[in-house]
Amino acid sequence: VQLQASGGGLVQAGDPLRLSCKASGHPFSWYGMGWFRQAPGKEREFVAAISRSGSTTSYADSVKGRFTISRDNAKNTVYLQMNSLKPEDTAVYYCAATFTTATTQRSDFGWWGQGTQVTVSS
Repeated sequence: VQLQASGGGLVQAGDPLRLSCKASGHPFSWYGMGWFRQAPGKEREFVAAISRSGSTTSYADSVKGRFTISRDNAKNTVYLQMNSLKPEDTAVYYCAATFTTATTQRSDFGWWGQGTQVTVSS
């Protein structure tokens, strides 16, 4: 599967932003999907994940209550709605796909998009 992330940008603290990730190449519903992020000088970290059907989601504690992951299998797209953004959310955000059920482990995600930059100013 090929993944194309988009929607990043420069926003102010407290603003919302929605990221999209469009998949192509294989049936989208085969894959669990996730969002990860990597800030300068830091490891890539888990942000959110969603099951194949969209019925199950999981979040990092740092974004719980502010971010929402969703998917539209008819459009082959997964979204990350980010509200109440903080400067510490600044990072490159990556979408990723996995065959592994109910995982948040980076190593379980075998397909990655190119990343989209999110910058939150204070």
